[in-house]
Amino acid sequence: MYLPAHFEETRPEILHALMRDCPLATLVVSGAEGLDANHVPLQLVAVPGEPDRLRGHVARANPLWKQAAGGIPALAIFHGAEAYVSPGWYPTKQRHGKAVPTWNYAVVHAHGTLRAIDDAGWLRAQVGALTRAHEAGREKPWHVGEAPADYIDGMIKAIVGIELTITRLTGKWKTSQNQPAENQLGVIAGLQGEARPGAQSMVPLVQSVLKEPA
Repeated sequence: MYLPAHFEETRPEILHALMRDCPLATLVVSGAEGLDANHVPLQLVAVPGEPDRLRGHVARANPLWKQAAGGIPALAIFHGAEAYVSPGWYPTKQRHGKAVPTWNYAVVHAHGTLRAIDDAGWLRAQVGALTRAHEAGREKPWHVGEAPADYIDGMIKAIVGIELTITRLTGKWKTSQNQPAENQLGVIAGLQGEARPGAQSMVPLVQSVLKEPA
């Protein structure tokens, strides 16, 4: 990933927060037929003193788990807020016209080794943890025990676990850091007037890098 220094995000807590808030990752591996991408919700497991891990599962019919049986290099891409930025939002454009459109976004790339885990006990624990994480806060959170036991047994047999041990984590926050304060304020105002959900999510990210006016 092309990563200018002013767009680089290295703080683990910020990277981890995006991974937890936007868990549907694009999981990329290279196989005999070239690059292969799957879209899988992955749960971050961070244990002090151990490498961070991403855990999930895929359908047994998905050939990915067979590729990963012995461990293979993989890249998981987590996509955060993103929004189009109009040059019309820049006050400097009104003075000299030197402005072009761009796109703001926040992403995390997790590199590591992917392996398959074909173990019913591990899968039950992983599915339970994933469900609890995403049902938390609901008025009536669903839990695995609500479904008939034989039905869950069948579902567990139809999936295979995957785990990516992270060796490198990279974050790119392209949030108008390269613009002067007046243009940053213009971007914030412009985004606040947009209807797209992504635009509203981008507002606090630009606010967080707001410069002091010259």
